[in-house]
Amino acid sequence: MHRRQFLTGFAASIIAAKAGRVFASPYLDRPSMIKLWDGIPPGGGGPVGNLIVSPTGAQHHISTPCLTVLTPRLPQGHGVLIAAGGGYKKIETGIEAMPAAEWLVAHGYTAYILSYRLPDEGWADGAIVSLQDAQRALRIVRQREQQVSLLGFSAGGHLLGLAATRPDFHSYPAQDALDEVPANADRAALIYPIITLEKPYTHTSTHKLLVGPHASDAENAKWSVQNYVTPHSPPFFLVQAEDDPVSDPHNTLIMDTACQREHVAVEMYRYSHGGHGFGMGKPGTPTVKWPQYYADWLQR
Repeated sequence: MHRRQFLTGFAASIIAAKAGRVFASPYLDRPSMIKLWDGIPPGGGGPVGNLIVSPTGAQHHISTPCLTVLTPRLPQGHGVLIAAGGGYKKIETGIEAMPAAEWLVAHGYTAYILSYRLPDEGWADGAIVSLQDAQRALRIVRQREQQVSLLGFSAGGHLLGLAATRPDFHSYPAQDALDEVPANADRAALIYPIITLEKPYTHTSTHKLLVGPHASDAENAKWSVQNYVTPHSPPFFLVQAEDDPVSDPHNTLIMDTACQREHVAVEMYRYSHGGHGFGMGKPGTPTVKWPQYYADWLQR
């Protein structure tokens, strides 16, 4: 195995430890790693060297996009693709994706943590690289599981929102037979997501990195999730705090309205306080309630 590939998988396996967690749960097998691409990712370019993981488990300098797979002792054929946020500048795997993965595995779901390419790390295909990785990952999970759900946080919610609503969009040239099938999901949960990049919601890092400060209205609309909701979109589960200082609280309302307009099943939970980045729930706030509602929704 190439040293870069080994270190990518190894770093993924120690993220939990850096975030104060260990893989001692009786529910978990040792995590495995699946590379998204057999060779160079579409377009080429990108950073040189090893994945960098912060003390809290945030990833950047992602040269080898991959899936870290956590499997329950008794898999039930339902995989959940997880994308943490970080404004497309980093991926908050330690505080968002890993706790979610451990929770899912404890409930019998196979968790797939996505380490996706970041647009500002020198990739030739620019802003589209994260969506390329999300679509490829969705196809991989679909090949392995009977049911496929999505769970995205913040910018990861934006990424998986686009993936969920654009299954037939060709974000990259087909690499092999796997890419000939649609990248479709059965349902999608978006937690304090960035939904719209349209005015007046242009203050986010997501907007800055994907379209830039001088983007046209058409470009802003092109990257806004709500504009791709159709009657064929999967059911959505939305969560947000009303005091969110990063993702304007109107984001979930905008997505809910789009789903209602297109007659797409949607379930939304909004909490009076909890801020942004509360992951599976911030102690002392009402956001600790959402995972139970999510568990019920996944089982329907």
